[in-house]
Amino acid sequence: MVTTKLASKRKMRNTLFICFIIIICLLIRLGVIQFIQGGELSTLAYQQQTLDRTINPKRGTIYDSTGKNVLAVSSTVETVTVNPGNIDKKDKEKVAKKLADLFDLDYEKILKKVNKRSSIETIIKKIDKEKTDELRVWMQQNNITTGINIDEDTKRYYPHSTVASQIIGFCGSDNQGLDGIEAKYDKELKGTQGAIQRHTDAKGGEIGEEGEKYVAAVDGNDLVLTIDMTIQSIVEKYLKEACIDNVCTDGGNIVVMNPQNGDILAMATYPSYDLNNPYDAYTDDLKQQWESLEQAEKTKNLQAVWRNKAITDTYEPGSVFKVITASASIEEGLVTDIDKEGEFSCTGAIEVAGVRIKCWRYYRPHGSESLRQGLMNSCNPVFIGLGQKLGVHTYYSYLNKFRLLNKTGIDLPGEANSIFLAEEKAGPVELATISFGQRFEITPIQLATAVSAIANGGNSIEPRIVKQIINSETKEATDIPVKNNGTVISKATSEKVLSMMESVVAEGTREKCKSCRI
Repeated sequence: MVTTKLASKRKMRNTLFICFIIIICLLIRLGVIQFIQGGELSTLAYQQQTLDRTINPKRGTIYDSTGKNVLAVSSTVETVTVNPGNIDKKDKEKVAKKLADLFDLDYEKILKKVNKRSSIETIIKKIDKEKTDELRVWMQQNNITTGINIDEDTKRYYPHSTVASQIIGFCGSDNQGLDGIEAKYDKELKGTQGAIQRHTDAKGGEIGEEGEKYVAAVDGNDLVLTIDMTIQSIVEKYLKEACIDNVCTDGGNIVVMNPQNGDILAMATYPSYDLNNPYDAYTDDLKQQWESLEQAEKTKNLQAVWRNKAITDTYEPGSVFKVITASASIEEGLVTDIDKEGEFSCTGAIEVAGVRIKCWRYYRPHGSESLRQGLMNSCNPVFIGLGQKLGVHTYYSYLNKFRLLNKTGIDLPGEANSIFLAEEKAGPVELATISFGQRFEITPIQLATAVSAIANGGNSIEPRIVKQIINSETKEATDIPVKNNGTVISKATSEKVLSMMESVVAEGTREKCKSCRI
């Protein structure tokens, strides 16, 4: 009897202990759900109970400097989606067939989407309104009022096709900027998405229309570029002719810059490509072999033509760099009279640290020269001598002032930097070659910026490609400020160098023109 009572008490105690443990576990689990997973589960519940359809905003328009010529604009198109749970079972095959036929899609794939157990499936994006209007008429005729959604969307369009293609860039299928201005100013251009929200049941079906919420999209801001459409078109025309006539297999580029404010009036690269079809072959030769090329080879060719060579590619400038040496020498007082006869003497070559460096006209030396004549004759020994007098440290300080050792900061993606030997490693020979523009590399935009400092009276102005941002809602225009990075040379020095540069064009020798890289 006593043994039975003890056994019964032990069993009860064990049962109570087990129940206690279970309750503790449940409380711990409840705490985890409430305090640790609460936010995540609330989000999942919201996603299950609501049906969201996004509304894409119109991407901002891009204008040329006049504000009249449109370079990029978003046109209205539409996107078709379906809510499988809202389409009657007897209509699913009919709906799938109509969607496949109307938009030239694969019927089996569309049928699979229509039969899916999901809240929303995308059928086709960025379709013209003519097609969706046909769908609307068909839906009305067949009394299908739910399950098929037609929402407004936008598609990027470039009216001038190939003009300024490497500057403007292009967008992806999701309206995100992928290159050029479209990528650099994507935050300004893209706007904010809107949405249509509806409550749904467990199967994804809509619960009436009383719970529908509409959030309007906010269109992107417009941009006004510094590019002048007229100048850009002329520059592209003659660049193309020059590259074809001279068989320039690597293409070419031209930068036209206003030295007073840094505005890029034109920036052309050849060959260019069609912004409306950026993934297509862009030359006649490529078009013939495009289909037979491997995808890697196609990508390589496309990336080459998308590249804006004026800012991404470096090159050896050659004799045009002598204006930098001349500017530094005059500013440092090494030359006070640019027309003084006999200031310099060309014997056909000059020896530097045991290395004999020739003048381009070594076979018939220039003889006695002034600095003006030295620049007109593009005489290497004159500028080698000036480089030696300046010294490595002083010369590099001017390279820095002219912003040739740093990127210019132009508002375009992918800008490269110059390639110079480090100052502490530059010896007499390296200094000699730098002084007449060889054995280093810079970008075309760096040279244009440096020469602009000479042209504007001695100020280093940062180049810009966008001059205004226009708010899409208020239409208020915000100017992009002109950025002055400081004085490089005095106005008196700049005037002397400009005078010599004019003499080079008006009176200078033409014998060496073909070897100069301008």
